[in-house]
Amino acid sequence: MELRSNVGYARRGVTVATDSPYWNPKTETLDRDRLEVLQLAKLRRQCEWAAAKSPWYQRRFAEERFGPAQLNSLDDLRRIPFLTRDDWMASQEAQPPYGEIPVVGGEGAIRVHTTSGTTGRGPLRALDSRKDWAWIAEMWCYGIWGCGIRPLDTAYIAFGYGSFIGFWGLHYAVEKVGVLNVPGGAQSTEARVLQIVDFGATVVAATPTYAIRLAQEAEQLGVDLRGANVSRLILSGEPAGSIPQTKSLIEDLWGAKAYDTAGMTEIGTIMVFECAHQPGGTHIIEDHVLEEVLDPDTLEPVGYGERGERVVTSFGRGTIPLLRYRTGDLVCRVPASACRCGRGFDIYEGGILGRVDDMKLIRGTNVYPRAIEAIVREYPEVEEFQAVIFHEGIRDEIKLRVELGPESSPEAWERLQDGLHRRLAHAHEGLNFHIERAAHGELPRFELKAKRMIDLRESPAAVVK
Repeated sequence: MELRSNVGYARRGVTVATDSPYWNPKTETLDRDRLEVLQLAKLRRQCEWAAAKSPWYQRRFAEERFGPAQLNSLDDLRRIPFLTRDDWMASQEAQPPYGEIPVVGGEGAIRVHTTSGTTGRGPLRALDSRKDWAWIAEMWCYGIWGCGIRPLDTAYIAFGYGSFIGFWGLHYAVEKVGVLNVPGGAQSTEARVLQIVDFGATVVAATPTYAIRLAQEAEQLGVDLRGANVSRLILSGEPAGSIPQTKSLIEDLWGAKAYDTAGMTEIGTIMVFECAHQPGGTHIIEDHVLEEVLDPDTLEPVGYGERGERVVTSFGRGTIPLLRYRTGDLVCRVPASACRCGRGFDIYEGGILGRVDDMKLIRGTNVYPRAIEAIVREYPEVEEFQAVIFHEGIRDEIKLRVELGPESSPEAWERLQDGLHRRLAHAHEGLNFHIERAAHGELPRFELKAKRMIDLRESPAAVVK
């Protein structure tokens, strides 16, 4: 069969109709009971693998007196000890460079990737085998197929292809689906914009921040992205992909639909994706990951509709078994029935809502980066922004630095300044945000994960003008 056919796609000897909404119809449409049977079988197998091959898990299982034979139901999942980022880092430091969690050393893997390092500590190092990479691509296929990408598409991946795992898996997934792939690495933003148009890309992948940056560059170049061929944007790397105001801005700038995904270097790939029905959240790929939502303080499960920390167990990555990893991500889980797409996979309402430790306390008021961005992105004239928390005397203060286009008038700035001041105060119990205009081009630009909240209380030596 012709690979780039608009009739069907041959995968593992089975023809998948391109008009099917599901990449894996057999598992994506399982009911909850059958899905949990599958999850339990995979959980047992992964725990047996970790117990047999990983020095770190061998020691931890012995300390907690846990054995895979104790897994008689999914309720027994709670017998498995947690894995944290600190555990992973300590293992790397004790046994450099990869630690004791992997089942092999560098000689048994084909590639190493690292986290982005935005948390302030050194990066985690993750090893993968050829089998792992086949699985990593398969997970991305769920997401891109689910939002309607098909073999006749042309995809442009606006990504630097460095050691950060980012969109590497997506690159292989679009090839696996049969999509023409244009890798946009190691180029300027201007060059990428021109290539998107020149190649007639119908799909563009980028972080939400960089999708906005590409659109801003296109406007300066006189390139009409709304009139280009792009119909879908795949967003990942930041919670902003599920902030309605940010997504709406991106869709308006591009004249295309934007779809949110989220993944982790620790998993190696995505674990959630937004389907074509866009139910206001992302489906969990539950046949390949087992996700818990726990109270971050008590570590007790929370119910549907309650916020908590997501804890993930991955079934597919063999080189690094990941069992009950505390992600620090803040989520709110709702049933699969919240979407009419027919999948049996539950949904994270609003996608990844942020980090459990993202919240900043300023004079008794909780401030979240997501809440600030949701307001700022309602003003399309804002090109970039940055929130800075600092001490002034004995008081904590916060200022919002805002960058507008060079053509913006003083009158427009005054209206924007007043609007932002009122809206932010109203959303934060009257907290006074100092609104300050930054010179055009002064604030940092981001291709990968954006860091727009600077807390000088935590870093006294840092200077932000």
